[in-house]
Amino acid sequence: MALDLIDQASTWLAEDPDPETRDELRALLDAAGADNEGDPEGARRALAERFSGTLQFGTAGLRGELGAGPMRMNRAVVIRAAAGLAGYLAKQPHHRTGLVVIGYDARYKSAEFARDTAAVMTGAGFRAALLPRPLPTPVLAFAIRHLGAVAGIEVTASHNPPRDNGYKVYLGDGTQIVPPADAEIAAEIAAIGSLNDVRRPDTGWETLDDDVLDAYLARTDAVLTPGSPRDARVVYTPLHGVGRETLTAAFARAGFPAPTVVPAQAEPDPAFPTVAFPNPEEPGAMDLAFATAREVAPDIIIANDPDADRCAVAVPAPGTGTGTGTGTGWRMLRGDEVGALLATHLVHQRARGAFATTIVSSSLLSRIAADADAPYAETLTGFKWLARVDGLRYAYEEALGYCVDPEGVRDKDGITAALLVAELASELKGQGRTLADLLDDIAVAHGLHATDQLSVRVEDLSLIGAAMQRLRERPPAELAGLKITSAEDLSRGTETLPPTDGLRYQLAGLAGLAGKDTVRSARVIVRPSGTEPKLKCYLEVVVDVPGTGDLPSARTTAETVLSALKKDLAAAAGI
Repeated sequence: MALDLIDQASTWLAEDPDPETRDELRALLDAAGADNEGDPEGARRALAERFSGTLQFGTAGLRGELGAGPMRMNRAVVIRAAAGLAGYLAKQPHHRTGLVVIGYDARYKSAEFARDTAAVMTGAGFRAALLPRPLPTPVLAFAIRHLGAVAGIEVTASHNPPRDNGYKVYLGDGTQIVPPADAEIAAEIAAIGSLNDVRRPDTGWETLDDDVLDAYLARTDAVLTPGSPRDARVVYTPLHGVGRETLTAAFARAGFPAPTVVPAQAEPDPAFPTVAFPNPEEPGAMDLAFATAREVAPDIIIANDPDADRCAVAVPAPGTGTGTGTGTGWRMLRGDEVGALLATHLVHQRARGAFATTIVSSSLLSRIAADADAPYAETLTGFKWLARVDGLRYAYEEALGYCVDPEGVRDKDGITAALLVAELASELKGQGRTLADLLDDIAVAHGLHATDQLSVRVEDLSLIGAAMQRLRERPPAELAGLKITSAEDLSRGTETLPPTDGLRYQLAGLAGLAGKDTVRSARVIVRPSGTEPKLKCYLEVVVDVPGTGDLPSARTTAETVLSALKKDLAAAAGI
């Protein structure tokens, strides 16, 4: 084992404020000794993984696996991040002694990371305030503007696996950081010397009471139309996260029936014991919700991810069989479908302002906005970009994120989105119709916009870079039999988008596919995930639908094209 690695680990050990990670690191150093009879080589590899660099602070803040060392999430890394953020804020006009509000979820170490942040901010001369307990990320995003803070921090890893945690930073306008702020904060973090030089008093910060939560809940009423129907029956799961208390309180305030909460997933639990991944998009995550729905027969199912900034929806799907994989009689809506439903609902409510989505989301929103004569914008992936759209009224991204009240929360908010979905379901119920019926109407009006993903999780991150390089060096000429009419390397930026690591292909349509249906167009975007070790490919095909009776055939055509796109793209990327 290289001497510099031993020195790095020993130096880190001497400064580590957490007994748990100190014990972990000390055990690895002992196990890596040359005379150890156990697995010294394995211990050395583990040390090298922890000290091969540092977690990079970017526009998503920090996110990574819990453990000792600079490549893991731990108290030492968080203290450095907080000190770097404090250094950045101190250099901004009028920020030197402002308020910094800090929220956290119920994951392992979240409360400790939040308290360390409060201590660092207090030591740096800021006023620091902790939210009263683990609460949804949207409550923190709301509190920043409500309290007039200069910045906010949410300790959360959202829907990542249990072993992860993260650190999300907002500025005083309630939006997440974007370049160049991320690089400037990273430079301040890199300039931190010894942790012993970072002042961390034991007291001096404030723990807020429930007034801030009450103010958020009062604001949730603003997303609903006064006097609207509110009788939809809901099965709800917070997926072991922090959403239940806030969502059920919001539903009660609004006058909806109390949601039936999935019992085994009702309480916060950082182990997420009933799911492989605490993400409603992942296979199996919704099985208990489907089982509960089979017992109580609700109108819809709603799920939040663990920090409740995302909202998933499932609808009855008669005749889907009795298998356990998708749940009997229920279908999960894609984020693009919920995005279109909410946009249509807001148009009917005469909402005014800009509608926005991201480059990886469906192009359907552009057609809904055009039909309503509303401004439309398309941004890079993430609400850090969507929240900055001028005159924003509504924004969504396909990964189950919806901003339906940008004046209250300039970020995705799974609580207010759930309220709006329940209102829409109630209105349709009064007409003897469902969310699925409205999706059919939208397809007839604008064409069937069918979307899917090819997502590959890797252990070796170099595989993602290799796939991107392969596509850049040998771009395909066609996919699924459709000619590629435009191939953009988004790393060069466009007239409307800053540079990002991604590729975008526009594909020509095809008349009379399968003897009947016309494919109007298709689109593929390939990009590395910003928060997980995944390569993500976003697929869309648009099929003309002359009338409701043509929908089954159009869906079959769309599924055929999407399946072929997946196969051909996987071959082209070598994944």
